[in-house]
Amino acid sequence: MVHAPSSESAGVPSIDVDMLSHVLTQVRLRGGAVYRAELGAPWALRFPAGAAHFYYVEQGAAWVHLSGRAPLPPVALRRGDLLMLPHRQDHALSSGALLVADDIELVSRAHFGATRHVLRAGRDGAACRLIGGQFHFDGDAAAAVLAALPPMLHLPGNGAVAPPWLDAITRFLLQEAHGGGPGSALMVSRLVDLLVIRALRCWAETQVRHPGWVAGLSELRIGRALRAIHAEPQRAWTVQALAALAGMSRSAFAERFTTAVGQAPLQYAQHWKLTLAHDMLAQGVLVTQAAGRSGYASEAAFSRAFKSHFGYSPSTVRGQRA
Repeated sequence: MVHAPSSESAGVPSIDVDMLSHVLTQVRLRGGAVYRAELGAPWALRFPAGAAHFYYVEQGAAWVHLSGRAPLPPVALRRGDLLMLPHRQDHALSSGALLVADDIELVSRAHFGATRHVLRAGRDGAACRLIGGQFHFDGDAAAAVLAALPPMLHLPGNGAVAPPWLDAITRFLLQEAHGGGPGSALMVSRLVDLLVIRALRCWAETQVRHPGWVAGLSELRIGRALRAIHAEPQRAWTVQALAALAGMSRSAFAERFTTAVGQAPLQYAQHWKLTLAHDMLAQGVLVTQAAGRSGYASEAAFSRAFKSHFGYSPSTVRGQRA
């Protein structure tokens, strides 16, 4: 889990927002259901795995409990906090830090009113009001993008009123979700997109500890190499060429890139190139066309590299689409 301090903090490394946009365009972000939760202590709700979630605390406080092979300690959420769970994990929210299994309710239709936009649970204790929602990362590049994100992205509001952008988006989200006018479903999906992207940007501007492309973007010289790889994924990159762009020696660059990104330079370049090729094939592009667009001299060379990377042939992806 990673907590992100305010993006206005002094000394925060700058991130290339255009590069962030480029990476995120390679995944198809879809917004899902949005609702308001009105809760009274004591309460505890479990949300099954299957979708990524976000929660914004309008009033009161809550605790989030993340399940999995290595469960994290419960995390306190206060007014103004935004939490994102990008990896579709099973998780629970509760009014207290201690989670008693027998007291947990699995979220179901019974918790929602007739409009399905308000979730109610608990009793007459301390009130908590949340805005919750789901979203999905689609496309074959999603795995590469998600690999750079921690299990939780926590943007603290420090118990205060949310920043104007967050307050505006969440209010507009609820208005559209409840209004049900023409195009409201599409509007809600786009607003969730906006919320997630803006939250990712705020987090990325302050986080360099989690290896991956996000951390690499926060380093000026490594960021230059990453931008080049993403701008020309079809190019046959060499460590020497990337090191020259970064203004570093070959050995120093290779070591620093691997530390920041979690993969060696050419390994990352190959992974990104073939991930994009996989997405092309899933969208119906012919194998020979995907090979050419990926910079391979022949379909055979492309197929060998593709199978070595993914464990199955390009034609398998095309066959799944059919």
